[in-house]
Amino acid sequence: MRTSTFLQPALGFLTVSSAVTMSAPFLLGKVIDTIYTTGTDTETMTASLTSLCIMLTGVFLCGGAANAARVYLMQTSGQKIVRNLRASLFSSILRQEVGFFDRSRTGELINRLSADTAVVGRSITDNLSDGLRAVAQAAAGVSMMFYISPSLASFVLLIVPPMAGLAVIYGRFLRSISKRTQDALAQATQLAEERISNIRTVRAFGKELSEVNTYTQKIDQVFTLAKKEAVIGAGFFGVTGLSGNIMILSVLYKGGLLMASQHMTVGELSSFLMYTFWVGIGIAGLSSFYSELMKGFGAGTRLWQLLDRKPEFPLNEGLALPPDQLKGQLEFCDVSFAYPARKEAPIFQNLNLLVPAGSIMAVVGSSGSGKSTLVSLLLRLYDPDNGIIYIDGHDIRDLNPYWLRSHIGTVSQEPVLFSCSIRDNIAYGAVDPDAVTTDDIYRAAKVSNAYNFIQAFPKGFDTVVGEKGVLLSGGQKQRIAIARALLKVSTTIALDAENEFLVQEALERLMEGRTVVIIAHRLSTIQNANAVAVLDQRCVAECGQHRELLGNRHGLFRKLMEKQSFLQEQKQALR
Repeated sequence: MRTSTFLQPALGFLTVSSAVTMSAPFLLGKVIDTIYTTGTDTETMTASLTSLCIMLTGVFLCGGAANAARVYLMQTSGQKIVRNLRASLFSSILRQEVGFFDRSRTGELINRLSADTAVVGRSITDNLSDGLRAVAQAAAGVSMMFYISPSLASFVLLIVPPMAGLAVIYGRFLRSISKRTQDALAQATQLAEERISNIRTVRAFGKELSEVNTYTQKIDQVFTLAKKEAVIGAGFFGVTGLSGNIMILSVLYKGGLLMASQHMTVGELSSFLMYTFWVGIGIAGLSSFYSELMKGFGAGTRLWQLLDRKPEFPLNEGLALPPDQLKGQLEFCDVSFAYPARKEAPIFQNLNLLVPAGSIMAVVGSSGSGKSTLVSLLLRLYDPDNGIIYIDGHDIRDLNPYWLRSHIGTVSQEPVLFSCSIRDNIAYGAVDPDAVTTDDIYRAAKVSNAYNFIQAFPKGFDTVVGEKGVLLSGGQKQRIAIARALLKVSTTIALDAENEFLVQEALERLMEGRTVVIIAHRLSTIQNANAVAVLDQRCVAECGQHRELLGNRHGLFRKLMEKQSFLQEQKQALR
């Protein structure tokens, strides 16, 4: 059901309830005049009073029912608007290129999804309904005040223009401070999310108290802004309350004089007084509506920026190769690249590399040489600044990124698992997880040497692994990640893996018949590769079979392997 389906009848119920509310003072004034004009004629007064009260009771019942229906429909539509806004915002965030996430903080984005959407949703639903109700009450009240006594209405309403000007000034201030408050709250949320998700590191370094102090400083900034808002708000609403009381006093003063001169009856003065009261409530409601609306605009500024932001390259557009044309040959031609957040520090400069279809290419190099970046470019998480990456002769930029990634399985050295069951983590690798059968999951687990240790858990494949798989060992996470990659229909594999025996055996099964780019650190891993590419000085410094490269005493590859052997000896000695 669309949101407009809720809003249209809600506005109708709002009209009915407002009409009933604003007719009440006039009708109650008639009741008072009936009491005063009938005098001592008890039977006439009783009959007139009874009929009027029965009629008023029916009118009030209709008004109450309409008001209840209005509140229900507006709250329902408000929740639906927030739901749609969050879904659209989440979709927009996930469609952004990876460079966007390099510059944006997770906690800030989460704050936009949770707090900002709630503020915006409230400002355009419940707040809008209350604002329209306040407008209706104020407009109808003023009209009835002029209908009853134009001279008295003109005298009383002299206070409204300065109040309107004060409300505009207050609203502008509130919009500015609301935006600053939401930004400060986003920073605090970012800090909390980051520290809680890395609690083991915080605990290991004994930083609990210092992190609490840092977080307290962040929320103190929020509190400071909230105090500024409270000071201005207190002054504003204090003035509006004073103006309402002055309006009532003015009515009693001027109305008393008019009654003394026989220009008003008691019922008319009573009705006018009640309308003044409702106009005062309406003006206060308009002030609150305006302030909440400004808060919504302040919180919504970043939301609209995220919703309107277009990713630098598409998510699901482009060429998808037929299965018979997908062989898996990779070629990097004169590729130059620097991360968007660090343009001054290039990673590659005119890099060239050919990986034949069905072969295993081991990529080695010192830390920071660009080994993982090579995989990121292959997955098109980034586009090269210059040069072209070909897959089976097709420019990677012409291919559909979504299709491309669905045909590339990845296993990282520190695989990230989701905080759900092992079954769900393995099924995540499939194009359609819902279509994956239990047999498919078991088969992938057996091939990856994960089946036995999974079945040893009390809940087996239904075991929840914790946030980022924290409840599993490194080798267990590796093997689950391999099982996840196995469910992909892929011809290309990118690996950054440890060399444990069971993991290595699973990797060998995974690599059969596929093009493999493996980021290697140990000679035992490299021996299975058809060729080795050595990255250095932003390009491929050496490329060939590992035995040939190892035989070159002055070559970079031999130096890297000697260094790696030395590090392994140091690790063994430390144990």
